[in-house]
Amino acid sequence: MSDQPSAWIKDLYTRPATTTTPSTEIAPSPKRPARSAAERLRIVEEYDSYPMGAPERGAILRREGIYTSQIAKWRKLRTKGALAALASQPPGPKPAPRDPLLDEVKQLRLEHARLQARLAQAETVIEVQKKVAALLGTNLPSTTPAG
Repeated sequence: MSDQPSAWIKDLYTRPATTTTPSTEIAPSPKRPARSAAERLRIVEEYDSYPMGAPERGAILRREGIYTSQIAKWRKLRTKGALAALASQPPGPKPAPRDPLLDEVKQLRLEHARLQARLAQAETVIEVQKKVAALLGTNLPSTTPAG
């Protein structure tokens, strides 16, 4: 063996160091296309136009990027006559209907808080007036009714 380093070791030392590190970011998965009711109906009709087991059926599924379970679901909706049900639905739970009493409670709470703030301000003004009257030596009229 010679004392000379081999060529690949020389190459390792002469190659510029890479300063970039591989990204740890995960690319978002592509979203499924939202299909209109007419498009879903077209796909089901095209799929059903071929006989059972025909290779064209598989080609349709691959081309559209769907599964047979989706075809079955769309077919059931079509037979029920629910063409509107074939339309895309937004993901997530359905929003609850608004309760008018909750809106009224919210409004009354806001009004209550506003009136509480006004009352606190009025009480502060009355306390200041009492102190000023005491300093000047004048008596304020009584707020309690004389009986």
